[in-house]
Amino acid sequence: MSDPFFFGYGSLVNRRTHDYPEAHPARVTGWRRAWRKSARFDRCLLSAVPATEDYIDGLIAAVPGADWAALDEREGGYARHDASAAVRHPVERPLDIAIYAVDLERFPVPGDDDPVLLSYLDVVVQGFHTEFGRAGVDHFFETTENWHVPVLDDRAAPIYPRHQSLIEEETALVDEGLARVGARIVGL
Repeated sequence: MSDPFFFGYGSLVNRRTHDYPEAHPARVTGWRRAWRKSARFDRCLLSAVPATEDYIDGLIAAVPGADWAALDEREGGYARHDASAAVRHPVERPLDIAIYAVDLERFPVPGDDDPVLLSYLDVVVQGFHTEFGRAGVDHFFETTENWHVPVLDDRAAPIYPRHQSLIEEETALVDEGLARVGARIVGL
């Protein structure tokens, strides 16, 4: 039996944040990305939310030996959902594919007290740029819900535990994307 896969649509798109070697660009239909409030972290989490007419580009990666423990710990606020039938991918065999998403009742639409970490957003955009180029970054910003929340500028002292160094072009892509969606940047 082959290993199961996960579908990543946020930081898991950035291969620098994990060590799952069998990874491929993919697309899931019937889902959309949205920032959701997390009481556990006092900030926003990026989640997939059901959306019949939408899709998310991302990355699928094999979970060797179906050992979900480390990934489930990393994605602690999320539940795994079967997305096998909804994912288009280049692998030429049927795959079992899970997508992580939060419970929308426990993780409501965020407000002004639930910022997005810029260090997290940097990681996400870096991953989309690497996998999908400028068009992928633009699509990420255009199709993610709830940009009304503040973005906490923690670049100088990153809070996100898997933060990455960005090159100047990547930093510019993040900053341009935030400007396009009218994001409000706040300091630490």
